[in-house]
Amino acid sequence: MAVTGKAFDFPILKRVYQYVIPYNRIFYIAIFLTLAVAVIGPIRPLMVQYTVDHFIMKGDANGLLNMTLLMIALMLLQSALQYYHTYLTNTLGQSVIKDLRNKLYHHIINFNLKYFDHTPIGTLITRMISDLETIADIFSEGLIVIIGDLLQLIILIAIMFYVNWRLSLMSLSTIPLLLIATRYFQLGIKEAFKDVRTQVANLNTFVQEHITGMSVVQIFNREEVEMNKFKEINQKHAAANIRGIWYYSVFFPVVEILSAASLGLMVWMGARGTLVGTATLGEVIAFIQFINMLFRPIRELADKFNTLQMGMVSSERIFKVMDTESSTMNAGTVIPQDIQGEINFENVVFAYNNEDWVLKDISFHVKPGKTLAIVGATGAGKSSIISLLNRFYEINKGSIKIDGIDIRDYELMALRQNIAFVAQDVFLFSDSIANNISLRNHEITMDEIITASKMVGADRFIDTLPNNYHYHVGERGGSLSVGQRQLISFIRAYVYNPRILILDEATSSIDTETEELIQYATDKLTENRTSIVIAHRLATIQKADNILVLDHGKIVESGNHQELLKQNGLYRKLYQLQFEDREILE
Repeated sequence: MAVTGKAFDFPILKRVYQYVIPYNRIFYIAIFLTLAVAVIGPIRPLMVQYTVDHFIMKGDANGLLNMTLLMIALMLLQSALQYYHTYLTNTLGQSVIKDLRNKLYHHIINFNLKYFDHTPIGTLITRMISDLETIADIFSEGLIVIIGDLLQLIILIAIMFYVNWRLSLMSLSTIPLLLIATRYFQLGIKEAFKDVRTQVANLNTFVQEHITGMSVVQIFNREEVEMNKFKEINQKHAAANIRGIWYYSVFFPVVEILSAASLGLMVWMGARGTLVGTATLGEVIAFIQFINMLFRPIRELADKFNTLQMGMVSSERIFKVMDTESSTMNAGTVIPQDIQGEINFENVVFAYNNEDWVLKDISFHVKPGKTLAIVGATGAGKSSIISLLNRFYEINKGSIKIDGIDIRDYELMALRQNIAFVAQDVFLFSDSIANNISLRNHEITMDEIITASKMVGADRFIDTLPNNYHYHVGERGGSLSVGQRQLISFIRAYVYNPRILILDEATSSIDTETEELIQYATDKLTENRTSIVIAHRLATIQKADNILVLDHGKIVESGNHQELLKQNGLYRKLYQLQFEDREILE
């Protein structure tokens, strides 16, 4: 979907309106109030004209008092209508973006991991936050208000010609110049805004990535380089905004000059008219108000069209994300009550991009309750195997079966509920330890969390923390050590009681003492569960029932620890390398 930025893109408006339907009552009341305000506004100058000509000029004090009270009542009514109009249009906008944001987030969390491999997180944050806020402006400052202003202009011009056509022509003489200036402003601000949205996305992406990876920046002493890069991006963002400000700074003075010229011409002609009898003093005073009422909406229309245009651009960007079909196909219907955990990979071929094969004809079988270990050099395809088992990615060829049923035939949630995953890089949310373990699953009780913590020996460090299990771990678990985060991930896996357990480099980044704890926890976790263990430390997988050795996406060796040592192949070389490294350290 191309981003056109048209102010009235009816297909986009129609899609946005689908989210208005649940709030039609508010929408129609807002439309009614818009029409009411548009009609009431031009009545006030008419009342002023009538009061001057019929009561003030004739010295009718009672009539003046009555008209004054009537005008005050009209102003109060108009203020009340304006209040409810503003309140309802903003309520409508916020309600729409609330529903749209929920739907967008639901769509994003169902994307497969391949989408996130190619999409900057900062771009998605921009779509979720600032772009959606711009859509709210369609209702609070855009379409409905534009309709009201246009209607008021039509009514106003009609009344002006009805009151005095000569003064009307003089008052409107500068309008063609104003329309030309407005058109130039609208075209210029459109391009400036599109550039602003692009720079906002770039800025969000940079900040999100670099704050997340701040430790890398500081470890490698790249603060100055990254600061210079940030200044460059920030400068482009500021320049884009300044271009928009420049258009405003030129346009508004032009409008004021044309408005003043129109007012001056009208007063000149009106003064002459009062002398020759072609105009009354009341008409002149009324036309002063008419001109102010005329130029204000024309001046603001350019800004409101820009707001509507910004909403269209943001809507297109959001709908482009929502139209992206990158979710894992969930056409399966099998929802097992209790799986055994038998795993079969049959001639599996997989590539992340095109035909750059990561896995080549992978076949293996894991019996229920047994442990399979996978070893190999970085990039051999170890992590890809477990990603495929969870259906984070889809295979290109072959099949993967659990208990003899193709994993694509399982309902996706039912499949993943039976698989627990402990990653090398543990991700913890900015929340309490208990909530990071249960992931806010209310079926998991605090007693179960405490029992699981004791089972893996993590209760010792948790009990030393302030508030214990309610201790807030900070963003990404930054207040805990690597080993402590790893232990929490083990507790999380334990309380979910999976039939299939996956451990990906679970002991590769921790100290010896914590490794012993995790090794103990691993033994507990893998009891009576089908387990797949990926590890660089071969000492941790010697008890595995079967070990696969991967090299460039192919299985080159398989067997248990002793069998592989006897084969005198790649596994033995890896084992000897690690053993020699340890001797050197000693």
